[in-house]
Amino acid sequence: MRPREVGAVTATAATTTPATPLGTAGPAASLARHRTTFLLTGAAVLLVLGTVLVGPGAWPTSLTVDLTGPLGDVSDWIIDNRDTHPVFLYFFGHLSNAVVLSVRGVYLVLLAAGWAGVTAAGGLIAWRVAGVRLALTAVVAFLVCALLGMWVPTMQTLALMVIAVLASVALGAVLGLAAGLSDRVFRILRPVLDTMQVMPAFAYLLPVVLVFGIGVPAAVLATVVYAAPPMARLTALGLRDADAGVMEAAASLGATGRQRLFTARLPLARRELLLGLNQTIMMALSMAVIASVIGAGGLGDRVYQALASVDVGAALAAGIPIVLLAVVLDRVTAAAGNRIGGVPRTGSALLGWAVAAAGTVLAAVVARLVLGTGWRDGWTADIAPPVNSAVGWMTGHLYSGVPVIGGTADWAGRFTTWVLDPLRDGLQWLPWWAVLLLIAVLALLIGTWRTMLTAVLAMAAIGVLDVWDPALDTLSQVLAGVAVTLVAGFAIGIAASRSARVERLLRPVLDVFQTMPQFVYLIPVVALFGVGRAPAVAAAVVYALPAVVRITTQGMNAVDPVTMESSRSLGATGIQQLLKVQLPLARPALLLAVNQGVVLVLAVVVIGGLVGGGSLGYSAVFGLAQGDLATGLVAGAAIVLLGLMLDRVTQPTRRRSVKGA
Repeated sequence: MRPREVGAVTATAATTTPATPLGTAGPAASLARHRTTFLLTGAAVLLVLGTVLVGPGAWPTSLTVDLTGPLGDVSDWIIDNRDTHPVFLYFFGHLSNAVVLSVRGVYLVLLAAGWAGVTAAGGLIAWRVAGVRLALTAVVAFLVCALLGMWVPTMQTLALMVIAVLASVALGAVLGLAAGLSDRVFRILRPVLDTMQVMPAFAYLLPVVLVFGIGVPAAVLATVVYAAPPMARLTALGLRDADAGVMEAAASLGATGRQRLFTARLPLARRELLLGLNQTIMMALSMAVIASVIGAGGLGDRVYQALASVDVGAALAAGIPIVLLAVVLDRVTAAAGNRIGGVPRTGSALLGWAVAAAGTVLAAVVARLVLGTGWRDGWTADIAPPVNSAVGWMTGHLYSGVPVIGGTADWAGRFTTWVLDPLRDGLQWLPWWAVLLLIAVLALLIGTWRTMLTAVLAMAAIGVLDVWDPALDTLSQVLAGVAVTLVAGFAIGIAASRSARVERLLRPVLDVFQTMPQFVYLIPVVALFGVGRAPAVAAAVVYALPAVVRITTQGMNAVDPVTMESSRSLGATGIQQLLKVQLPLARPALLLAVNQGVVLVLAVVVIGGLVGGGSLGYSAVFGLAQGDLATGLVAGAAIVLLGLMLDRVTQPTRRRSVKGA
């Protein structure tokens, strides 16, 4: 799943699993143990036979395919014909012009409204949707963006966001509608959406840059491709899960298919549609920042340029507005979704929206006449110097030389020396067939034969692309990051589930961290740890931790209270309840947390190529920067395949129930 598609986790399995006495296991558990023993024994035998018959060694060169020539020819043809071929002139050219004109039109409207008009509009919309508190939050957020001197970049990012979100919602809704109404389309789209779900953002950039060049059109279209799948998936889910009784009642009243769609299916799927809009906005904002690498401009470009010069203060000044935009947009759409199904409003709603529109126009006109449209330079606060001074102090006092515990640079160096290097060297030392065997066993333990086949073929394709060693380097960083994320995430999630106070204290922190775009996490780790593989892993851990904590907490809280009370009445202690009841019954949620942790860590480890992470992430960034289609596209394909493999070996797959079990 995408980041933030995990907010509605349930523990159905936890509430439907028959309770068994503590310390005992049923037939299903016994069958699972026998299956695990059989697989592990078979793997050990195959490992010995493989060592004798095949021997050690990296991926054989005879099984690789060199795509440099064909991809280079494709790249050259596109570049040579981009300005003359009819496909580019009459399709991609018109599409590019439409995107540019749309973004420019929205940007000019925002500039014409001025800071007062945009701020008033944001506050009044938030007030109508979610109440006074969120309205004040929205107003403060826009004022802070202006106070930091980032008003124009913020409007550039917002204009790009408006067009990208509208296009993403339209495309996702059409695809979701088709998948929700047709089983055949659903079966066709599902693997496509699964693949796009695990595809890191950088993999989208190079193909669109090759076709559209550097600039706003490439950034918008890459954002649309990245952000549309959540809308498509949730739209299809809402339509397919519509109450069967309501649909039968509508059919019995003689409603046509179109009437049932508009009067029953779509109204019943409103929550999923609003959640899809929320997810699309978050994904689009995250991608809009990453797309600064290909000329999107706005706040993302400021962050990227500041990171390139290691100017943490300037990066933070541009990163704060990104976070504020994400928080406000997330809260507004989430509040709209929560209001679905409440008490219907009367005609006063129209009056409220009319007052909001009139207030926006009045604020814009008055501010334009009195203060002008732009935010005055004298009203800005430059936080870069004090932030850089603080970073300098931390570098001087915390970076290294701290008595007893050492500095952050020492921690990064030790983590690299003691964890990342041995893990990378160990994976690269393993014979290629042993890696495939290990993946096959893990996939079979958690899934089916089809899951195993998909995972093994995905990893084998990486070898065929001749990026075996860089992929294992990236895999080592992902495994290290996932291990740290799960240890910390499970501990914090369990603590939050056992203490309402801890959960209340964590909620705003998790909300803020979960709405931050991926790029923003690179700012503090560069300041504290410098550049390298360890900082890339640290950023990935911070990015993935909120989702793991939230899913773990929800899974533990969803355990049947009756079961908990029964175990307590039998004399179980708190530790026994945790180990024997809560953790086993919350297993589906915990496995989902593992899956999400893996996917999210991979997404940021790849972006870590910008701060010295190396391996596939560096190759993708290098190919993008140099316009090298072969290097960038092969690295992007390998990242997708690695993500697909990791998703399959960590995503539980339902097996057909055994008769009598």
